[in-house]
Amino acid sequence: MDHQAFVPGAERGWRRKAEQVSLAEVHRSVVVPTTASFWRKLLAFSGPGFLVAVGYMDPGNWATDLAGGARFGYSLLTVIMISNLMAILLQHLCIKLGVATGRDLAQACRDHYSMPAVWCLWLLCEIAIAACDLAEVVGSAIALQLLFRIPLVWGCIITMLDVLAVLFLQHKGFRYIEAIVIALIATVGGCFAAELFFSKPDLLGVGRGFIPGPRIVSHPEMLYLSIGILGATVMPHNLYLHSSIVQTRKFAQTPQGRREAIKFATIDSTTALMFALFINAAILIVAAAVFHTSGHAEVAEIQDAYKLLTPLLGVGLASVLFAVALLASGQNSTLTGTLAGQVVMEGFLNFRITPWLRRIITRLIAVVPAVVIIGLFGESKTTQLLVASQVVLSMQLGFAVWPLMRFTGERAKMGEFANPPWVKVLGWATTLLIIALNAKLLFDTFLIADVRAAIGRWFS
Repeated sequence: MDHQAFVPGAERGWRRKAEQVSLAEVHRSVVVPTTASFWRKLLAFSGPGFLVAVGYMDPGNWATDLAGGARFGYSLLTVIMISNLMAILLQHLCIKLGVATGRDLAQACRDHYSMPAVWCLWLLCEIAIAACDLAEVVGSAIALQLLFRIPLVWGCIITMLDVLAVLFLQHKGFRYIEAIVIALIATVGGCFAAELFFSKPDLLGVGRGFIPGPRIVSHPEMLYLSIGILGATVMPHNLYLHSSIVQTRKFAQTPQGRREAIKFATIDSTTALMFALFINAAILIVAAAVFHTSGHAEVAEIQDAYKLLTPLLGVGLASVLFAVALLASGQNSTLTGTLAGQVVMEGFLNFRITPWLRRIITRLIAVVPAVVIIGLFGESKTTQLLVASQVVLSMQLGFAVWPLMRFTGERAKMGEFANPPWVKVLGWATTLLIIALNAKLLFDTFLIADVRAAIGRWFS
């Protein structure tokens, strides 16, 4: 076997030469003991999966999950489950790409496609990051308003302070970022475990909610929310981020070392994403149990959910726990979103700027539109903004998943780590499903609306 194919920076199968490592300041900074036990090695690899899982439980998820649960009860639980299974598969492929080639997904795109295609993919990914960051900024601002009565505009501006936190933590070491993220995830999980206990959901209804049905595709509003959930769960920038941060581990640069790295990183990722599944499902279940069953199906605003939880459940802490979880979720997501922005710019453009400047740019791209929209249209539009941002994210998914499937399926690029046939079938089925659902949403949203308007004008 020609092991040159597995050396980071090896050029077989790539059009361009690898020019830099991903996230150079923390690349291979976490040492993995070569002779340690299974559990110590797993502990060494644990962390990146939770940073990625943060994106699967951010405030954008809250808006879509709350609206789905209040409007349709437990029916959309199956969408959350399917989205999570897709995420587990796609994040595993990101791990394989980063470990086997030494490239993150953005670098791989740059080293494979023509420059016009690279610039187009970079622009689409920046739009996705802006949409995601917008949801995180608005979510954190809403939480600050609910807890401390801070106006939303000022809350959006305050969220820029997390840029300083990321810079400080990364300077101290990548493990500090991972520790803070895991602590915040545990906070969100604890809050929603309590909410589930308070809401006493119908367990039979919850079980039925995980069974797929055709109405999800045939009902336009349900499809819109389903694609919003998909966009909020499987995030395009997470694919770029994971293929980068998995390279923060210093493992043996041999085929055996890479196989071991893929195994442990996949366990880490899958465990973290199952935790994300619990939180997303819990949000929808609480909304269904509290709002849908009590005749408050119109509840879609996070602020309305906060106000109604305590009176409907009769538990004084219910609303406070809800807001605390939202704040922890928003702050967690902003920590990883700024890292993703750095990975994407450096990877696609081979252009490196000072990390603090890149993160300020990333945050301003989200804060400025949020402040403008809230200033022009008022605070009542924040939840619609969150749901729309998740649909935008979903629209970008195909442009990230397609190259990921292509690269990890090519033996010339991946060597022995190329996808086996069954993974190719599952992966391409997932890719085509994402693209088909997005195409149907566009058709239903724009074409059908235009046809209905034309018919209305014809008969008027």
